[in-house]
Amino acid sequence: MELVLSKWVSAFLFCSWLIFPPVYSVVGLHGDTKVRAVNLGGWLVVEGWIKPSLFDGIPNGDMLDGTVVQLKSVTLDKYVSAENGGGANVSVSRDAASSWETLRLWRVSETEFHFRTSLGQFLTCDGGDGCFISATAVSPSTSFFVERNNGRVHIKTMSGTYLQTTMANQLVANYPGKPGWDDNAATFEMTIVANNLHGDYQLANGYGHNKAKAVLKRHRNSFITIGDFNFLSRHGINTVRIPVGWWIAYDPDPPAPFIGGTLEALDNAFSWAQSYNIRCIIDLHAAPGSQNGMEHSASRDGSTDWPTPDSISQTLHVIDFLISRYARQPALLGIELLNEPSAATVPLDSLVSYYKQGYEVVRKYSSTTYVIICQRIGNADPLELFQADIGSHNIVVDLHYYNLFDNYFVNMSPTDNIQFIYKSRETQLLALNSANGPLVFIGEWVNEWNVTNASQTDYQDFGRVQLEVYNAASFGWAYWTLKNDRPHWDFEWNIRNNYLRLSSSPNIRNVNSLVSLVLLFYLHHIL
Repeated sequence: MELVLSKWVSAFLFCSWLIFPPVYSVVGLHGDTKVRAVNLGGWLVVEGWIKPSLFDGIPNGDMLDGTVVQLKSVTLDKYVSAENGGGANVSVSRDAASSWETLRLWRVSETEFHFRTSLGQFLTCDGGDGCFISATAVSPSTSFFVERNNGRVHIKTMSGTYLQTTMANQLVANYPGKPGWDDNAATFEMTIVANNLHGDYQLANGYGHNKAKAVLKRHRNSFITIGDFNFLSRHGINTVRIPVGWWIAYDPDPPAPFIGGTLEALDNAFSWAQSYNIRCIIDLHAAPGSQNGMEHSASRDGSTDWPTPDSISQTLHVIDFLISRYARQPALLGIELLNEPSAATVPLDSLVSYYKQGYEVVRKYSSTTYVIICQRIGNADPLELFQADIGSHNIVVDLHYYNLFDNYFVNMSPTDNIQFIYKSRETQLLALNSANGPLVFIGEWVNEWNVTNASQTDYQDFGRVQLEVYNAASFGWAYWTLKNDRPHWDFEWNIRNNYLRLSSSPNIRNVNSLVSLVLLFYLHHIL
């Protein structure tokens, strides 16, 4: 009988281990085992799609930094073209517009701009009046003034001479006098192809320093308040992930055009967090030069200029500033060294080298602060960071899970989306949890998808399944984001309107039923 009972107990314990996987504990959380976090997106790093009203007062607001334009001569009926993408004289010779005919704006003022080609050169006019326009400058040296009349524009040099096209398909600064808006050689049709960047750079440079300072001060003081920390605490959130930009290290007078004030707001967040036993993860969302070309990395025109030796050195300085300032703050849980570096433009070896150096910087000031390293976005395998020897302890890999931003998810039904979470995400998480490496953090996810006309029940099911699966991540998860003008991205809206139910997301499905089945099986087959 003893032998039978011993076998039964061993088998029961084994099956219990299968049903109840190991529980990871994140050191520093107040009585909790894992991070249950919400991102404070759109607060200290501007993202216009989160808070588009911030941009409403900018004059010529459809011509911000990074706006993509095409110019077509009304007399030749042909497009202005930087031949070969740049490096030669500009022509007006193309019947159709593609990359050579696409220019990006660098805004100097409401009416003054630089034009940048697809390969990164700038249009220039070096010979004074009568000069031919070329796309050969490696830095912006020539400003052009743009005069608008509906979809038509005139382009004027600093000396006051207007650009015109010649019958030889050239672009020359020699139009005599002031052109009218009829069909003449100095008049162009301007098409705004894209105006997608609405970040800190566009806001500050669009308004100008004084107006931008007033707009951002009002936003930072009202968008997130102590009341939000009260709300998060009451709904079981134990951590906030706070995106910041590199210019925070130079507060209160950061380099132009960035606006100071984020450091004071971050100090407030730590104070509020401590009041409600909430921990803080500081997330470097925008690095010098931009690590992904997106608005949330404060890219000026969509280009990625990180990493270079100078930008990496400057980024490490920012990490040093942040950890030295907050290492002794009781609310600090972790420092995320960089958000969403682009796989297309950031080489893995450069990123790993930076992560190793960033780890050492954090460890100079703290032996316990979690160092979080973010997976590259795009075509990148998260295992690439698990195989890198970043540091010895308290390392976390951040994965971002969205059923969006990829054609793969287009036309998926609610059931398809849910099955993808189980089959792909859960499988990956279990594999990474069992890997001999860093902890796993789902640092961004959202209760939104590409499904149209989804019901409230569909959203509840999608949210429940994500919580169920992401709860398995060994470090925890963070919802993107607390507040958003788009309701289903808005954590607060989801909670208040019962689209997301935090209390109905157990880690284990049907635990009682499984335990009962195991007991019955072994009672029948062993006893």
